[in-house]
Amino acid sequence: MPSPLFADRPVPQPAEPETMDALITRTRRLRGDVDAVRRDTEVDDDNTLWRWQRALCDLAVRQLDHLGAHLDQLRAGRPDAESALDRPARDATPGQDPGQDLPGPRLGRVGSGEWNLLTDEVSWSDELFQILGREPESGPLTLDELPSLVFPDDQALLTAMVTDCLIDGKPIDGEFRIVRPDSRIRTLHMMGEPILDTDGCTASMWAVLRDISALRHGEQAVRDSRDSLRREHHLAQTEHRLVAELHEAVLPAWLGSSYPPRSGPGALDLAARRLPDAAHPATGGHWFDALELPCGQWLLTVGELTGRGVAGASSMTMLLGALRGMAVAGIAPGALLGHLNQLLETSEQPALGSALCSRYDPDTRTLSWAQAGHPAPLLFRDGTGHALTPPDGVLLGATSGAAYEQAEVRLRPGDLLVLHTDGLTRERLVGLAPRTAGIRSARECAQLIAEESDSAERADAACLMVVRIPG
Repeated sequence: MPSPLFADRPVPQPAEPETMDALITRTRRLRGDVDAVRRDTEVDDDNTLWRWQRALCDLAVRQLDHLGAHLDQLRAGRPDAESALDRPARDATPGQDPGQDLPGPRLGRVGSGEWNLLTDEVSWSDELFQILGREPESGPLTLDELPSLVFPDDQALLTAMVTDCLIDGKPIDGEFRIVRPDSRIRTLHMMGEPILDTDGCTASMWAVLRDISALRHGEQAVRDSRDSLRREHHLAQTEHRLVAELHEAVLPAWLGSSYPPRSGPGALDLAARRLPDAAHPATGGHWFDALELPCGQWLLTVGELTGRGVAGASSMTMLLGALRGMAVAGIAPGALLGHLNQLLETSEQPALGSALCSRYDPDTRTLSWAQAGHPAPLLFRDGTGHALTPPDGVLLGATSGAAYEQAEVRLRPGDLLVLHTDGLTRERLVGLAPRTAGIRSARECAQLIAEESDSAERADAACLMVVRIPG
């Protein structure tokens, strides 16, 4: 076959065998290292980030297979040389890539052809017949017949490339799809050049074609997984924003600060914090609430629902409305929790995870409280801290909606009462008690707890509310 180069170009000299062998060895070793990383990655089909990482590893392996095949062919000095790196890809597990387990072209193989314009002679390498899915007995196709194999949408592209090569002497470098006789669509990369006669006219065209279907499939898999990852990230951000807006709209306006002070015997110093979980920032089912009731007492509650995200936050709005309505109606904390539990059990919304409901009477400084699977309130007094003693029983009665047992405690001026959800541990909070001895406001205490409760150490989001008993 004539040289694929222009007549006035020198034929490049092949690299030294030792240099080529060393390059092939390094490529083969790198391919093995990347494949080992791919095999050692723990399978997690439900994780979008894992699917993207896996697609990148698969694509890297395919590209190294292509590179190894080309180096082997360069060393052998012929386009149809068998590649050592070609064999592992050909033996890959069926289904890993739609093109790897099919008969016909092997990964990285290259076929060549020449079309003589003076004699109308056409010659193809055996590999080109395999790539195009044609039997050698059927003979090669002329340039006029070649588009018959090309995917209809790409026929104009191939015609333009061939015309530019024959008329204007432009090299061919492009991709197009073919439809093989077995009806499979494959993507080919074609590189070619015109061969000029002594008068500078085009005498023939020489081209090499490579099946890059597996490579393009890998690239598409990376793009698809990357797009899924971006969509998932966008949805998470949107959900996080909606949850935050719901909390801002529903939770008391003094979120993160002290309740606006007022004079009188009913004045109460309050502060609260929502501590989001870094791994799940859109957790929406945690709440705290404080409401001064018409009778002059205070409703103080904290809790959490089992739902996350927007569903949890929307359920929280319903729950807070029910809590406030029943409290204004004069229902005591134990009975209130029973009614609340019955309400959530009959709804399709997330269930109640835990809750603490209490009433504080400023006239007697008495706290009445009940809990449903929730941490007991903590009392900080004179630099020491402990959890309040829970009620003797969980329920008064065994039927759904039965009242929960209540407990009472008499508080003193200067006491700090800490109500919190499960995301904060009792031991860690009690350990902060000595540092609260000189604190003069609920806001200072809430800020101290928030700063000392690193989100990395919490298994979930958390809410806390601090109440300072005025003197």
